[in-house]
Amino acid sequence: MDIPFPARGKLGRVVFATLFSSLFCQSPLAESPVVVTADNIAIPHADKTATIDGVLDDVIWDSASRVQLNYETRPRENERPSVKTEAFLVENGSTLYIAFVASDPNPEEIRAFMRGRDSAYSDDFVGIVLDTFNDQRRAFEFFANPLGVQMDLINDDVNGNEDDSWNATWDSAGEIDEQGYVVEMAIPLNILRFHSGLETQVWGVDLLRFRPRQDRARISSNPLDRDRACYLCQLGKLEGFRDAEPGRNLEIVPTATASRGETRDPEAGEDWQKGADATEVGVDVRWGLSANSTLNATLNPDFSQVEADVAQLDVNTNFSLFYPERRPFFLDSADYFETFLPIVHTRNIGTPDYGVKFTSKSDSNTTGVFITDDQQTNFVVPGVESSDIANYDSASQNAVVRYRRDFGNESTIGALVTSRSADDYLNQVYGVDGKYRINENDSLQGQLLASRSENPLEVQDEFGLAEKQSDVAGQVRYRHNSRSWSWNVAHQQFGEDFRSDLGFITQVGYQKSVAGLGHTWHGERNNWWNRVEVYGDWDITHDTDGNLLERELESYVFVEGPLQSHVEFGGLTRVQAYEGTMYDQNLLSLYTEVRPLPGLFLGAYTRVGDAIDYDNNRAGDLVQFDPRITWNIGRHLEARIQHNYRTLDVDGGRLFTANLTDLRLTYQFDTRSALRLTLQHADIERNLDLYLDTEDLSHQNRSLGSQLLYSYKVNPQTVFFIGYSDHALDSDLLDRMEKSDRSAFLKMSYAWLPN
Repeated sequence: MDIPFPARGKLGRVVFATLFSSLFCQSPLAESPVVVTADNIAIPHADKTATIDGVLDDVIWDSASRVQLNYETRPRENERPSVKTEAFLVENGSTLYIAFVASDPNPEEIRAFMRGRDSAYSDDFVGIVLDTFNDQRRAFEFFANPLGVQMDLINDDVNGNEDDSWNATWDSAGEIDEQGYVVEMAIPLNILRFHSGLETQVWGVDLLRFRPRQDRARISSNPLDRDRACYLCQLGKLEGFRDAEPGRNLEIVPTATASRGETRDPEAGEDWQKGADATEVGVDVRWGLSANSTLNATLNPDFSQVEADVAQLDVNTNFSLFYPERRPFFLDSADYFETFLPIVHTRNIGTPDYGVKFTSKSDSNTTGVFITDDQQTNFVVPGVESSDIANYDSASQNAVVRYRRDFGNESTIGALVTSRSADDYLNQVYGVDGKYRINENDSLQGQLLASRSENPLEVQDEFGLAEKQSDVAGQVRYRHNSRSWSWNVAHQQFGEDFRSDLGFITQVGYQKSVAGLGHTWHGERNNWWNRVEVYGDWDITHDTDGNLLERELESYVFVEGPLQSHVEFGGLTRVQAYEGTMYDQNLLSLYTEVRPLPGLFLGAYTRVGDAIDYDNNRAGDLVQFDPRITWNIGRHLEARIQHNYRTLDVDGGRLFTANLTDLRLTYQFDTRSALRLTLQHADIERNLDLYLDTEDLSHQNRSLGSQLLYSYKVNPQTVFFIGYSDHALDSDLLDRMEKSDRSAFLKMSYAWLPN
């Protein structure tokens, strides 16, 4: 587990590799890495319970196993940590209890803020990773900061993903004292999946502490070999849980939602019109059918999002924007449906009346199935150089079937089928995929897909599609990762009639080959820097007729330094085709981030260089600046501001200037309740004299969206939300900003556990 800093792009030029090699290629570490494997942990059984309050005064802790966290694995390499951390583990047949005593010589420097769930990764925190099937492929992760703020994730080591959208119901509490801090956790066994029918369970386990100061220290109960390209394969073992069985628990969650809104078109001078008031009652059910199988069902669900998406600029873009899934029904066991390509993206399913999902993990077999309807059928229409969104006004039936078989040393083979159908409309995708782990550093993975589509007349007319389409797609990739070197080669190909209407495939009709190479230097304790990485790759893309679409060479230099700073510098040079014209482009990029004070994050991404004016098919000069600030003002108040700035200059002058600001102020009363204000302001100014087609364009477009939301969460399923939101706009037809819609909403749900 190594969350977070923002996923970085491939930046820089190859020439910097030589420069930074001479600067940073130094002698080996002063202290040799520890290579001893952590001992197995025997977890005792006790017929007691614990009160989770951050105080170790319960009798059950007297019989717990005690484990020292003796390895700092980042930024140091398996050295003795500068602080002591001890973990306590015990179970009582229904619950796994874990406690951490995290000593600190300067407890006043402990970074702990009252936050919402899954948002305390920049704080001090501790936790446990559990590979409950001991198959080195998937693990549960549970963490808490010194105030008990929870973070839980699924670690998918096959695809290399950590997903914190998964939420489970468990208890945690923390207390800061004069010696450091203490955290207690209680994890019910019925929220975990593991083998049934075993006299003794053997699970992979890692106990972790993260301590952010000048550096962000990762402290573990296990050493971490940087020359092995897997994480779960290096866990220690947790043995015990005699005759334990996964819970076949039943969870019933009734929900009630109510909303009331008004809309108008201020550009047409309309008065306010009453919107469709809605009061809905629904129910979600989660039932453990067997030890390893779970059924989820939802009836008349409220699948609207409570919190606003982070705003994105949609100007001079030729491909559809991606928005993540946030709805609990789809997020539960979402990793069971993942493949190397994004063939399943449930955000496409907008307004279903029902949903059923079945997931199972038994021995080496993983199965997932879900079925839903959708009252409005929306999907991406991909192309060679751009994509669009189709809105087909007809209810559809949607289904996904996924199967995966594990074999050998972290190798897999699987199959996937997706289907979306409505009146005169059909899209189906069939595919196989696999990953073969050759050794600890090398892997080969691939996926082959076929699709067939039947398009209704209105979709044919709007997008120029044939009545019937069918095509194939696939990719293959070889990857090598070791302590100092990484390289990869890959090939990807999509037929021009391939579609995945339940996924997020925005480009088709191309074949692309990539080759990349990187080198990493690891700093010593007396260096001011912790890590330096140089990476570059070359790729070439052709359409299905063999015409060149893009040829690109890019590289970046990445430096990790003091104050948890990260700096990337680099650029690219490429030739890109668009609508029959070839463009030569050169761009430079710089990304920086730093945490100069506890609770303060500063980051910015800058890019300048050549770009394409997609609206008018001509060359332009781009300036992009995206700063981001997160500031914890005291223990309870947090301010997050993210800004996007773009300009594009063409022959004749400035084509457009675009600004987008997303501001979020959150007052977290405690771990359960919070009040959040969100403001999203966009301002796009265009020079219409420089556009070839000005239909539907204004010289100036401004908008302001706001939301005030109060939330109270007892657990991920027992929640209460009440809020207000509105949206205002301004254009050439208006004299000022005018509101176009406003609404108030309420949502309640309660998790009932009849067993």
